[in-house]
Amino acid sequence: MTVASAAVVAVAFRASMQTHLTVGGAAVVSSASPVARPSPRPSSPGHRTPRPPTAGAGTGQASAVVVTGGVVDTQYGPVQVEITVRGGRITRSHAVQHPSGDGRTDQINSFAVPQLDHETVTVQSARIDTVSGATFTSEGYRQSLQSALDAAHQAGAR
Repeated sequence: MTVASAAVVAVAFRASMQTHLTVGGAAVVSSASPVARPSPRPSSPGHRTPRPPTAGAGTGQASAVVVTGGVVDTQYGPVQVEITVRGGRITRSHAVQHPSGDGRTDQINSFAVPQLDHETVTVQSARIDTVSGATFTSEGYRQSLQSALDAAHQAGAR
């Protein structure tokens, strides 16, 4: 699946309902929306509020917007990405869900997920490379990341 087709999936969602789509063998639950939370733990999607101002708020720094992408069901389990956007840049990307449960899957994803997180911040888009050996996780990550980026854009994170 290309980034463009992942964007089509992300655009298909409506905040008032959750739509289940199947794209390229991956079921996508389009529920991406910014998430307001006082703590780093995810809360229910559907609310758009930037994080409270931090120590640098009075110095002209932009507030951070934390957005959780839609859940993407892959062959090995769900993938969901959360990003933090500040000043129009992705400052953090984190997989809040990824396939796990058996030793081999855990081993693969303990290597792949940090690479995907790091590359997202480096590349500043969903055009990240597939991690060898973690094709399904990489594709699910890209799709969830794109839905988070779309939601961040809709929230006004620039």
